[in-house]
Amino acid sequence: MAEPSGPRAPSGPPARPGLNRGPGRLLVTLYAVFAIGATSRSVYQLSTRFDEAPLAYLLSAVAAAVYVVITVALVRGGRGARRVALVCCAAELAGVLTVGTWTVLDPSAFPDATVWSDYGLGYLLLPLVLPVIGLLWLRRSPAGAGAV
Repeated sequence: MAEPSGPRAPSGPPARPGLNRGPGRLLVTLYAVFAIGATSRSVYQLSTRFDEAPLAYLLSAVAAAVYVVITVALVRGGRGARRVALVCCAAELAGVLTVGTWTVLDPSAFPDATVWSDYGLGYLLLPLVLPVIGLLWLRRSPAGAGAV
């Protein structure tokens, strides 16, 4: 039997849905926006107003770093990136809950707001909701799924 001539489909493993596919794209987009926003805000605050509220500005820088790592992990995909994203989403949630509670109980400790102040109220509570959605997405998406 002769093989048909013409272009053939590339061989290889079938495409798997990645962490950044479907609803994951929205998650990646939101984390990327927060990464850019929090990074630029913290760089500006640390470089121009550090003496006014050092704790708040350092916590904003920590939040920015967490958002960057989660964004990269979600885009990259794979088992290792999934673990990094899980740890960072859990750390983000712990940070939001800790800083949020701290700012409610002792507002004087924060002369200026952080991304996580008042549970992210200044950002429509997205800093509180994002890690929960991220953890749920990482739990629901297929194990070992990576960027395709």
